[in-house]
Amino acid sequence: MFEGFDMSKMSEMMSQMQDKAKEIQEQAKNVQFTAKAGGGLVEVTVNGAGEVVDLNIDDTMMEDKPYLQILLISAMNDAIKMVEENKKSQAMGMMGGMNPFKSN
Repeated sequence: MFEGFDMSKMSEMMSQMQDKAKEIQEQAKNVQFTAKAGGGLVEVTVNGAGEVVDLNIDDTMMEDKPYLQILLISAMNDAIKMVEENKKSQAMGMMGGMNPFKSN
């Protein structure tokens, strides 16, 4: 059932994946995603680690707190979705080409 399966290669592959995951986490801090809401009245920028790094609010929004809150929530949620999609695509890229059943 496990013919051709090499446990030492599996252990080595897991170690490589852990190293790659750490590298991706560090690189994520250098990537930024910007989401806008209200036609650009609110703009939120987050890094790949999901940390808010910039926030711009149009001056006209300062008089309408409830609407500002809605736009902030919307922009932040959109930015977080971008980060999550980026993480998924990086994880899929990391998994590509790794086959524990392949013998070299």
